[in-house]
Amino acid sequence: MIRAIAMMATCRWSTRRIQRYLDADPAATLSVEEVRRLESHLEVCERCTAAVNDYRGVKAALARLADRRTPDPARVARLRLQAERLVAGDTR
Repeated sequence: MIRAIAMMATCRWSTRRIQRYLDADPAATLSVEEVRRLESHLEVCERCTAAVNDYRGVKAALARLADRRTPDPARVARLRLQAERLVAGDTR
């Protein structure tokens, strides 16, 4: 029981620092001791490790989204024209 409570307290402490740990934001750095403590916790806690993996997945998805390019304006115009024709009943 005491071990479970201690783990919950450590999880709470860790979850408040995971984002700062992953972002490595110079304005909100973790101390060397905090990094060590967090990494030690992540080695034994599946729940916090899953949170780290979730954050990394979101960050990767956002990076992929940022890499997308704007569609070719000519292609968009052709698609818009085709859609307008379909709505008007013109199937040529």
